[in-house]
Amino acid sequence: MTKKNKYNIQFRIWFFAGNEKLLGIGRVELLEKIKETGSIANAAKLMKMSYRQAWQMVTEMNERSNKPLVEKQLGGKSGGGTIVTQAGLKVIDEFNKMKNKVKVFINEESKKIKL
Repeated sequence: MTKKNKYNIQFRIWFFAGNEKLLGIGRVELLEKIKETGSIANAAKLMKMSYRQAWQMVTEMNERSNKPLVEKQLGGKSGGGTIVTQAGLKVIDEFNKMKNKVKVFINEESKKIKL
């Protein structure tokens, strides 16, 4: 009796700024968690990564993008925090659109695999 396997294709998308990585799924998730929590530290905890690693990723994204993706907000009644800027929201949206387009394409192509 022959075993019938289903095959699929896995993929990862990276956005580059020149030759340097700007965004991938992990960085987009970090931006989304910062948006959700208003804090790099809390976003890092949710992702089970160190604050230092999260801060480094944010610094790299801000340095490599045309506009800052994340900014600190100072003080106020409820204290400071961190926000994802309009540019940050835009790159999250563009990344997710591209990921979904590629996913649809790959799913269709996967159906054609005959091994």
